[in-house]
Amino acid sequence: MFRRSGAALKRIGLEVLGWGLVVLGLAALVLPGPGLLLLLLGLLVLSQQYAWAQRWVEPVKRRALRTADDAVSTWPRLALSVLSVLVVAGVGVLWGIRPPAPGWWPVDDRFWLFGGWATGGTVLGSAVLALVLLVWSWWRHRRHGPVARV
Repeated sequence: MFRRSGAALKRIGLEVLGWGLVVLGLAALVLPGPGLLLLLLGLLVLSQQYAWAQRWVEPVKRRALRTADDAVSTWPRLALSVLSVLVVAGVGVLWGIRPPAPGWWPVDDRFWLFGGWATGGTVLGSAVLALVLLVWSWWRHRRHGPVARV
């Protein structure tokens, strides 16, 4: 009986983890963050349970590698990618130190950069992760060449 309940708990845990990563990945496609990577990780987890998720793993993986390759394929793109990471890190620091609300801010001052370092740290974490992925992409691109277009 305990084995069945342990297997059920494992399955539920994997479901929650997989769907959570998919939802975060979809959100990060439009927000700052590694959207395709999170989506791929979620699909990898869900592919242990679902055939439909397994079918999506390879196309999302190809798209993620192609996107990573595009970001470092030329020096101007690499410079723009690094600049973007620095801007995101700067936003994280700004959010953490919470300067006073500017005069143009239309709502109550308490809603200006709410969250403090908790939110700023999350944004900084995204910037660090983006930098790590950028370095990995650059290393992979230089070592293996461009990803083939299919």
